[in-house]
This record gives sequence, C-alpha cells and structure tokens, in this order.
Amino acid sequence: MKDLLRTSDLTPDDLDRLLALAAEAKADRYVGRGLLQGRTVVLYFTKPSTRTRVSSETAVVELGGVPLLVRPDELQLGRGETIEDTARVLGAYASAIVIRTFDDEDVRRVAAATEVPVINALTDRHHPLQSITDVFTLREVVGDLPGRRLAYVGAGNNVAHSLLEACALAGVDLALAVPQEYQPDPAVVAVAEKLATTSGSRIEIGSDPVAAVRGACAVYTDVWLSMGDPPEARSARLRTLAPYRVTPELMARALPEAVFLHCLPAHRGEEVSADVIDGPRSRVFQQAANRRPVMHGVLRALLAGRLTGWPVS
Repeated sequence: MKDLLRTSDLTPDDLDRLLALAAEAKADRYVGRGLLQGRTVVLYFTKPSTRTRVSSETAVVELGGVPLLVRPDELQLGRGETIEDTARVLGAYASAIVIRTFDDEDVRRVAAATEVPVINALTDRHHPLQSITDVFTLREVVGDLPGRRLAYVGAGNNVAHSLLEACALAGVDLALAVPQEYQPDPAVVAVAEKLATTSGSRIEIGSDPVAAVRGACAVYTDVWLSMGDPPEARSARLRTLAPYRVTPELMARALPEAVFLHCLPAHRGEEVSADVIDGPRSRVFQQAANRRPVMHGVLRALLAGRLTGWPVS
C-alpha cells in the first residue's frame, strides 16, 4: 500500500499490523529510530490542528526525521501553480506528504501526482488516522474487539465515516444514532457494510441514542459544528442535535463498564456534559495521546520498505 487516504484503503490484516506497530511505538517511542534519518516529511495543512499536527511532527522526529509544516499561503498554490505540480516538487524533496485539507479530491490528486506516500490527516469526509486511533484505544480498554459494541451519537460527519470503516474492518459492532438531517454519506455506509460482511461486524444506523448505547462498551461523540460550517447553520444544528448530548443519564444506558470517547476538541455543554468528559469513565485523553503512536506506526508501515528495502514485521 502506497498511501493512506481513507480507512477502507486498509485490509483487516493491514489494520492489525498498524495496531501492532502502534503498540510497539507506545511501548518504545524510539522504535524504528533512524528510519527517517536525514529525511524530511512535509505536513501540508490548510486547516488548524492540535493533535494531528503535534502527533505527526513528534512521530517524524521519533523516527529520526525533520517535519516541515507548510500552509497554502506559503506555497505557489496561491499564485496558480497546480496541486499536481506542487505535489511532484514536494515528493522530490520529502519522503512522505501528510495533508490536512477540505476536499478529498485534493488528497487524491496529490497522491496520484507523487511517488512518495501520502497520508490523509483529515478531510471533510474522512479522518483515517483518528479511526485507527479509536480502534487502538478501544482495544487497550476492552481487549479483544470482535463482537464488541460501540455507539456513536451525533452527526454523521467525517469522524463517523472513518469510524464506520474501521469498525467494519476490526469486527466491531457499530450503532450510530444520528438525526435524519445529518445522516452519514450513503456511499461510505455501503463501503462499510461490504467490509462488515467479511468481518462479521454489524452496522446499525438509527435515530435513537438510547437504543444505540444499549449494550455498548463505549459511547463516542464528536463536535456538532465542524470547521467550515457557516455561522447561520449553528442555531439549527444545535437545536436538532440537542437530544444527542452524551450525559450521565445516557451513559447509564450503556454497559456498566462502558467508557466515553471523543476525538477532541470538545464543547462541554453541547455534544457532551462536563461531568461525562471529565468523569472517571472518560478515556478521551488516553485516546488523544494515542494519536502519536498510531502516526508513528503508519509512517513505519508506509516508509520502511521504501527506504530500507525490507518490510516491517
């Protein structure tokens, strides 16, 4: 596999391998050090970032490389250079390109134009690094994943899309409770359902949060307002999504040992109450910390064979 553009680019074996590499990197943050010695990785970000940027830069440094953060206003893209020309040039300098932007098509164009690995660090429709981290964290918390039930409550956004694909690959049963106005993309659902037929996982999409969390070992939500949403949409979204707030009462309908997950940033009092995200069942900061070893593992998986001639075992 050359690139990681969406979670469904992976096979179940690929996902297992990434989880194993992430576990290695969490146990020893300098495993693989020297892989990127004397090399650079370009981080092309058109959106603000905390966890993705810092985890990516840290993982590159741990592997011995130098991360180069660039923004559109710092490149010739703003003067009319095509994204393909930019990608070809960056690929001639760097060993990989990590891209965080709006349009999925931009990521695909970059990947098609360069020979170096391209990693999607978030687009409007997909967030593969987050979904791999979610599965990794869930496995740390509950152990074996097949047959476990995860509930996602909120809007069917990019996080939900990648979570659908990751759970289908991992054999995790996923129940989504989403309002009719904010359903996940049917095309993404179709891909996840096809993957689920192989793994044996079950995908449920409904509108009742209580039904979704019943029997769940983890309850997951995300912000209701995404980057790029117009201000005029705020009031309507908040009204529609208000019944989907994760509260102690909703958590009480899940399994007694169920944990709370959130990809952050969080808006306390909107998608989750403060006593849930800051309470004893919350694993959100464990989840956030895991972005680093997951990025470390993804870089090793994509780069080791290219730079050394041998695959990561």
